[in-house]
Amino acid sequence: MATTPRPAQIEIRISEEPADSPDGHALLDAQEAELTERYGELSGAALRLDRDLTVFLVARDAATGQAVGCGALREHTPEIVEIKRMYVTPEARRRSLGREILRALEREAALRHYVTVRLHTASGQHESIGLYESAGYRSVPCWGDYAEDERSCCYERDITPAPAD
Repeated sequence: MATTPRPAQIEIRISEEPADSPDGHALLDAQEAELTERYGELSGAALRLDRDLTVFLVARDAATGQAVGCGALREHTPEIVEIKRMYVTPEARRRSLGREILRALEREAALRHYVTVRLHTASGQHESIGLYESAGYRSVPCWGDYAEDERSCCYERDITPAPAD
């Protein structure tokens, strides 16, 4: 069986940016279009841009400045934050950028003193599920609107630093 070669790595720069910037809108629109193509019409709740995001990160190709991915955090409680809007453009995939964005979001969550990071994905997003499970996320019962959707897969991870010995 032939394997597809992995694209060359690119160096990325991840920084906080407004979600409603032109690049933020372009990334979120591309994500919504891809999800709609994959799953059909999605509910407005699944597609709305959250107004209460705690942080929105954009990953850029360090050489070109092109936006190649994003991710956000939204507070649930003072201890729990949810990862939202994780996305990597198709041409930038298979380069571990999703893992880098995930790590950056976890660092941001820790800096803001959250204890638990939650996230939601869909059962058909096998690449995402593999990423989250390999990063130490464990399956948990879904919450809120996600609990009613049979395609929902919910995960969480404790990010409390281990006590020093």
